[in-house]
Amino acid sequence: MTEKLLTKLGDAIKDGDEESADEITLQVLDKGVDPLELIQKLVVPTLSEIGRRFQDFEIFLPELMMAGAAAERVSGHVEAAALKAGTPSTTLGKVVIGQAEGDMHDIGRNIVTTMLTAHGFNVVDLGRDVTASTFLETAKKEGADIVAISALMTTTLPAQRRTLSIFSETGERENFKIIVGGGACSPEWSDEVEADGFSPDAAGAVELCKKLAS
Repeated sequence: MTEKLLTKLGDAIKDGDEESADEITLQVLDKGVDPLELIQKLVVPTLSEIGRRFQDFEIFLPELMMAGAAAERVSGHVEAAALKAGTPSTTLGKVVIGQAEGDMHDIGRNIVTTMLTAHGFNVVDLGRDVTASTFLETAKKEGADIVAISALMTTTLPAQRRTLSIFSETGERENFKIIVGGGACSPEWSDEVEADGFSPDAAGAVELCKKLAS
């Protein structure tokens, strides 16, 4: 029965069916499935597959956003269940993540956030349109190990640069590892703004964070 429910949950995420994802997640957790195992063995692979299909033009932005919204429903229940069970929220380090100022996209960052959480990071998600000063203030307040700045639009690349600059200007740059990502970025851009790393996808971002946190 549980296997059938897990298959249905994966299909609900892929279809962007928030109501079904919500309902099935509660049923699965009620049957005693470990919440973090649910993230690692179902949600992460499902989102990775959706991301691949998007990159290969098998699905398009509306489907990607719907799947992301369904996955958020699942993640919300999983996080609540993990907290209730007393599951440690972090083992590898703390990451502050957000979209560069002016960037209003969510889906890529949501996938990275979910995958980082599943792999043992404590993630503080600042959301969209995050100013350079907010990145800095939050990183200091939270005692972050890594700051991740996403930019999907090329017009927001200067905001990534400003964010790295404010860390340097305030003497805080050496206290944090700062990485960049998003569709507008490249390895060359990462080198130009002197970031500590770049990844083209969510799986790579997890491996990069693991490396920087070790």
